[in-house]
Amino acid sequence: MIHILFTGGTISMQRDAAAGGNVPVHGGAALLRLAPGIERISRYRIEDWARMPACHFTHDGLWALRERVREVLESGEVSGIVITHGTDILEETAYLLDRTLERQVPVVITGAMRTSSDEGWDGPRNLRDAVAVAASPSSAGRGTMVVFAGQVFAGRTAAKRHTTDLEAFSAPHAGPVGRVSEESVAFASTPEARTAPVRPGSLRARVAHVPMVVGDHGAMLDLALAGHDGVVVETFGSGNVPPGAVAAMGRWLGENKPVVLASRCWWGEVTPVYAFEGGGARTTAMGAIPAGPRTPSQARMELAIALSAGVPYGSA
Repeated sequence: MIHILFTGGTISMQRDAAAGGNVPVHGGAALLRLAPGIERISRYRIEDWARMPACHFTHDGLWALRERVREVLESGEVSGIVITHGTDILEETAYLLDRTLERQVPVVITGAMRTSSDEGWDGPRNLRDAVAVAASPSSAGRGTMVVFAGQVFAGRTAAKRHTTDLEAFSAPHAGPVGRVSEESVAFASTPEARTAPVRPGSLRARVAHVPMVVGDHGAMLDLALAGHDGVVVETFGSGNVPPGAVAAMGRWLGENKPVVLASRCWWGEVTPVYAFEGGGARTTAMGAIPAGPRTPSQARMELAIALSAGVPYGSA
């Protein structure tokens, strides 16, 4: 049995002339009528959990979704879960679920880039593909995955790379782990051994995301200091910041609030090799932490999870 949990997003939308654009309309039953063939893949049940754009999620909303998924997983009633989700923050949701839930039962997240009013609506194919992945015996032990345009990505690596392309998702630090073709699922390798998931009691920590700009003097970092528990600094290149921002980073560290360095570059990681003022070697020596194989949004979610759980950044 596959549990299909609908949260909204573009896959649920159609164009509304009175509203002046796309709005959520379709519930789960309506979407499944528009995506025939899923009944051939697996038995399923429907849950209309929400019908909203992804950009309306809050931390509390993300945690409520995580808790609902956990309840379904722990019920023992399903062999997989499929979540339909708006693409705007789909990568944050995928990261949260992949880092905090058990991995034996697959959780597959999908969505669409076009609405049911558009030519070439990709929702039905993505939904069928997601159910195929969730129902595949080879998905066991892989945890949360993102399925889009025939590709399968690990939940902790998937990121939206394009605003409108049908192939909107990629994994800049990893690549796809599998593919789906005509409801046939093929993975590139067996599930990797991983440490236990992090188990925060909530997503209470508030983490700022401050991108660096040319000539930055740390004003935005200082403004964010009072209301946040940690910060992800989106750096240039391999971890460098303007010299004027260094003192502000020091003020975060002086209050024992972690500073994580994530590059604005799409590919590659922060590599602290530059020892000039503002260089990554200097700021990591102060106590800043490289993000590792994470985009800035993934680094922000990792830090929020770690602070909420009381564990070091990237410890699990």
